Amino acid sequence: MPDDAPEAFSHVGGQFTTTHWSAVVRAGREDSSAARDALSELCRLYWCPLYTFARRQGHARPEAEDLTQDFFAYLMDRGFIAAADPQKGRFRSFLLTAFKRFLANEWHRQHAQKRGGFVDMVSIDAELGESRLNAGLTLPAAADSVFDRQWAIALLGQVMNRLKFEYTESGRGQLFEHLEACLTHDESALVYSEIGVRLGLSEAAVKMAMQRLRARYRVILREEIAKTVASPSDVEAELSDLFRTFQQ
Repeated sequence: MPDDAPEAFSHVGGQFTTTHWSAVVRAGREDSSAARDALSELCRLYWCPLYTFARRQGHARPEAEDLTQDFFAYLMDRGFIAAADPQKGRFRSFLLTAFKRFLANEWHRQHAQKRGGFVDMVSIDAELGESRLNAGLTLPAAADSVFDRQWAIALLGQVMNRLKFEYTESGRGQLFEHLEACLTHDESALVYSEIGVRLGLSEAAVKMAMQRLRARYRVILREEIAKTVASPSDVEAELSDLFRTFQQ
């Protein structure tokens, strides 16, 4: 990407938020701890979609772990991310395409002797990855579909993490703990009246708190989606695709 190319930003709710694209572009332009930290955060967020993709492609667990770690080391070490063009589309498409090329070129085999010199980019929980591999899949799914589903799960998990942090920081952590199950439609969720008794609130107050939580959830979800697309006009389409993955 040319040196004067603008970084990717999304405009959400009247504010600009740094996107996943801008983190990749920055990492490709400069060798700084801040740039590498930004890219490392993306690696931690999206290792599971790539791990499950490798597993669905037929790679054994240890090999899938190594492939995922090697791919992130490749992203951090190689200059091809400097050529990543945010205008070409969605970040998840860029990441999956890059991973497919990585697997096709068998880069990990060609650099097997170098593997020991890499520092693991992420902490991979293979048991978690395996549990998610077939979770909710009634029929064997194509590797791309598995990747998209795990991408959606990771994204929604990030939304919930942000919500929990906001509520905890503002002294409403206990309220969030009781309302979280309602938000995710957990069958074990308490009814509003029971939550009110436990928190010393009226049922009406709990209902209002739930409405505010849902509204904030929607805002954060759109912000997180906006970080993964090239243009604000792509948010709605990506949001539709995200929820469509749970219907497959």
